[in-house]
Parts: sequence; structure tokens; C-alpha cells
Amino acid sequence: MPNILLIGNGAREHAMAEAIMRSGKKPFLFSYMKANNPGIAALSVKTKIGGYSDLEAIVLFARENKIEFAVIGPEDPLNNGVVDALTPAGIPAVGPTKSLARLETSKSFTRNLVAKYNIPGNPQFKVFTSLEGVEEFLNSLDGIVLKPDGLTGGKGVLVQGDHFTSRQEALDLCRQILTGSGSLIVEEKFDGEEFSLQCLCDGKTVAGTPLVQDHKRRFDGDRGPNTGGMGSYSFPDHSLPFLKPSDIEEGLEITRQVTAALLKETGSPYKGVMYGGFIATKNGVKLLEYNARFGDPEAMNILPLLKTDFVEICKHIIAGTLDRLKIEFEKKATVCKYVVPKGYGLPAGHPDAASSKAKIEVGDVGKARLYYSSVDKKEDGLYLSSSRAIGIVGIADTLDAARRITAKGVKAVKGPVAYREDIGTDALIQKRIEHMKKIRG
Repeated sequence: MPNILLIGNGAREHAMAEAIMRSGKKPFLFSYMKANNPGIAALSVKTKIGGYSDLEAIVLFARENKIEFAVIGPEDPLNNGVVDALTPAGIPAVGPTKSLARLETSKSFTRNLVAKYNIPGNPQFKVFTSLEGVEEFLNSLDGIVLKPDGLTGGKGVLVQGDHFTSRQEALDLCRQILTGSGSLIVEEKFDGEEFSLQCLCDGKTVAGTPLVQDHKRRFDGDRGPNTGGMGSYSFPDHSLPFLKPSDIEEGLEITRQVTAALLKETGSPYKGVMYGGFIATKNGVKLLEYNARFGDPEAMNILPLLKTDFVEICKHIIAGTLDRLKIEFEKKATVCKYVVPKGYGLPAGHPDAASSKAKIEVGDVGKARLYYSSVDKKEDGLYLSSSRAIGIVGIADTLDAARRITAKGVKAVKGPVAYREDIGTDALIQKRIEHMKKIRG
């Protein structure tokens, strides 16, 4: 009966806590959170509230509670070096070291790594630390994507046609990014359909999980500002209807080669989740970015389907023996929708922007799964923050049935809240199928 430490406080970590507690190993869960997540707290024997940069407090909490291993949810503790701090205390972790987490925390590191080891999937790109040469490179590209180098909470990527139109606007944005971040990546824009491929990795073996498609835009029809993700869906066959089997294999092969390159480059095995954001194009699969942890919301699509014992998976990741374990998922469809404050993603001063901090009530979500994210549990009830509040997930044999379960679930959350209606709908998916048919000719 192992003592397991979970670090994180979002809906992703709520889904991870649930997966840990389903284990036949009968674990005891200890959770370190920067804010109190009532769902995680209910599954834990002990919780501690503290900052993710307070590594001493995290290590002390782990030592005091005789933790066997830690599972890291979000990117911030990884970026702060939490795995490096736990290791000398004799506590292994499912999550990469600070150096290996650069896969997510430094976009230039990943692009340069993929280029150095001749791994397929990179766009045309250049990294800049000043404006010198930027305009010339912008003029050489048909379509432009701009990225600050560091962590941006999934909201930092700027795409031509969505966030700006002209090259002059692009140049102005480059100036802004360099002022704020000191380093800028300029890339070619791809035409295609995106998909999330979350892989479990022990440093040598890469095990894929069901494919998911995430929706970053705030409003129906993929309109409005980028968010951390408004929802996601997956199909019972673990693929997506606009992809070919070769697309999945290409994504897996890129991840395998990146795993091997990381070991060569750093001398250390990558242990944890390697989540590739990929795009299927007419010229094959291209790499948009890597995250060094499960996706949020995508974790909520795949972890409830996991048939293999999650604690067993974690132990094999740590031991470097993932090749000895058969990892299985139920053949079900999932639809996840985030319930957010009405003002989420809207500019300050908008009439709905004051909806954060309001009280909400959660009624009967029916057959749906509920995962708490950024909510504040007080004595008199549940309150919104300014971020995504609750993930609601429907699971069924078909996508249509899963969507109906989710639709009922989101209506059970009462208060000044909003969500996207169109995630997992036939119309939205058909649009993606037609798009891929058109560009593949």
C-alpha cells in the first residue's frame, strides 16, 4: 500500500488522482497543491497548500509522509526543478528533470534538438534574440507563426490569419515578444488538422495513448482568443476520423526519436509524459510543440479509459521497464467540456468580466464525470476564479452518446458560467474531415 505524492491542483490532476486511487495496490494519496481542489482533497489522506517554487516545503512534505514516489501534474513545478529536488531525498518521480523539461519550457531547445538530430517534423524556423534579421525571415515565409521561448500557459502562440494579418503587424509583435521574453521563435505556418498524442515514456520505451483533439478557442466555431483549452474529444477506435494510420505512426516515430535524442543530448532518460502537439498536413505529420506532462483537458479524455493499473505504469516508468507492461484503454468515445466563468478570455472592462469570484452550485451531472479545476471551496460553498472552473466528461460507446452525457452534465453547473456547445459535434468534425480531404487532394 504505497504512499504516493501528487503535485498539482487542476482538473488534470483530479483525473490523475482518480486514476491513482483506482489502483489495485490500494495506495494512500498525499497531495501538494497551490490552491485547494475539493476533488483531489476528497481522494487524499493528507493535503498541503503551498507554492510550486517552494521546493523545500515539497521535499519536507514528501519526507514526512514517507512517499514512495511522486507524480507531477503541471509544468510549473517541473520548470522549477521539483524532480531534481526530490531525487536526492530518495524520492523518484514520474516527470522529467528541469533540464529534460526544456522540451516544453524552451521552444527553441526543442526546435534545435529536432534539427540537430535530423528528426522529421520541424517547420522552417529561426530563433532570434534581437530584431536583426527578423524582417528578412518573415518575408521568406508564406505564413507566419510567432512564439515566445518560455512557458505561456498554452496562450502565447500567435498565428497569421488569427492574431495578425500583415507582415508589419508580425514585426511589431516580434518587437513586443523580444521585450517581454528575450527570445523569439519565428516559424512557417502549417495548413492541416491538429491532434494531441500523449505518450508514456521511461527514457527508452514510448507508449502511445488514445488520440485527442483539443479546442483552444474560447467560442463556438473556433472563434475568439486562445485559452488553456475549452474542451476535447476522442473516438472509440483511439484515432480521429480525419487522420490516416500513417499519421499516428509518424507522430509516434517522431516522439521515439526525440526520446533517444534527449538521452544523447543530456545523458539522462526522460521519465514521464511526453505530449506531442502534432498537425497532419499534405506533406505528412509536423511537430507543433511538446509538453512535458499530460494535457489539460486531454488527460480527462484518456485517464478514465485506462484499464491498466496507473500505479503499476508509474512504477515501470521509474524503473525503465515500460516495455514489459501491456497498456490498455477501453474502446470508448469521450467528450470533455470546460465550464468557465462567463468572462473567461474576455478583456477587462467587458460586462461579463466580473463573473469571476462569483458563487456557483453544482447539481446532478448524471452519468458525466466531474473534475474540479480553478474553483475556491469556502465554508458557504464553491466560488469561481478567473480561470477554467470544472471539466465535465461524457464517456460512451459512441461520440454522439458521449456528447449527450456531457451536454447534460454542463447544465448542472449553475451560476455566471459558459462553455462551448460545439465540441464533439458532427458538424465540427465533418468540417475537419473535409479540410483534410481538400488539402490532401
